[in-house]
Amino acid sequence: MAYTIKEIAEALGAVAEGDSSFEVEGLSEPASARAQDLALASNPSYADALTSGKAQAALLWANADWEGMGLRAAIRIGRPRHAMAELTRLYDYAWAKGSGVHDTAVIAPSANVSDAAIGPLSVIGDRVRIDAGAHIGAHVTIGAGTQIGPGAMIRDGVRIAHGVTIGAGFVAQPGALIGGDGFSFTTPEPSAAETVRETLGEDVGEAQTWERIHSLGGVEIGDDVEVGAGSSIDRGTIRATRIGTGTKIDSLVQVGHNVEVGDHTLLCGQVGIGGSTVIGSHCILGGKTGVVDNVTVGDRVVTGAGTLVMANVPDGRVMLGYPATQMKASLDTYKALRRLPRDIAALKKAVSKLRGSD
Repeated sequence: MAYTIKEIAEALGAVAEGDSSFEVEGLSEPASARAQDLALASNPSYADALTSGKAQAALLWANADWEGMGLRAAIRIGRPRHAMAELTRLYDYAWAKGSGVHDTAVIAPSANVSDAAIGPLSVIGDRVRIDAGAHIGAHVTIGAGTQIGPGAMIRDGVRIAHGVTIGAGFVAQPGALIGGDGFSFTTPEPSAAETVRETLGEDVGEAQTWERIHSLGGVEIGDDVEVGAGSSIDRGTIRATRIGTGTKIDSLVQVGHNVEVGDHTLLCGQVGIGGSTVIGSHCILGGKTGVVDNVTVGDRVVTGAGTLVMANVPDGRVMLGYPATQMKASLDTYKALRRLPRDIAALKKAVSKLRGSD
């Protein structure tokens, strides 16, 4: 599919410059651009690559001299990276939603499926409701009583269990699992985990056998939520696990039972959130962040990669380290540890001199 420079500019709310009828067949980095590609040059550091490549058209920073670069057409915009959201949507052919139900798909008679494309070997359970415009890939299973809002994109191999409620514009990447049982077990007497927490490791208690606590709650997901490949969101024990509107979950993320995640929060790759924890809105949890169970993380909190959150975090904090501390304090501690061998060596040398002067 090709779009003219004029059509692209209109989609971006920008102005086409030069030959607005020039047709763009794809997007490319400047150095590897073909003649019919739109080169993506977000800042002046790409200028040399533009002139050495074959690009005739480019998306450029606001004050770029596109004519001086020998281009035939250009779109200049204040924040080129933000423009890439709409640009990549236009050219993502895999995102194009098909139509029809594959012959091998199994749909329960009581299911209500409106104008959806359903791929081969997918199974739609009893009383499922899928609103209009959904695209459901191959080998997808959707459990009984689940409701999915309009415009869903559910890719191959996704598993959505029973009793899940999902809003509009939902996206699930291959292999995502939503609504599996929570990791909830109990013991007749206090378990080792309870004893260790109470005694701070002085005692581990008696050996116990584990008994399952069944997960009767579901999962409730707001509008415009994305869940990455291989990620898992456990259902609640009694009440539902909740994911707020606009939240984006990367690949290989684990969200435990009864967790509540606010609106427009990012959970990056390999984040793990313990059961019954609350994560606020507009947070960013960096890759491999761990959050223990039963704590509250406020709104607009940012954690660096590999952070372990072991206590409540107030609104607006930036956290780093293990255990998590405010980023500046964590970096100061790290720097002090790096200096420690040198400081100890200097101290030994000073003490040795003092002893030699006695």
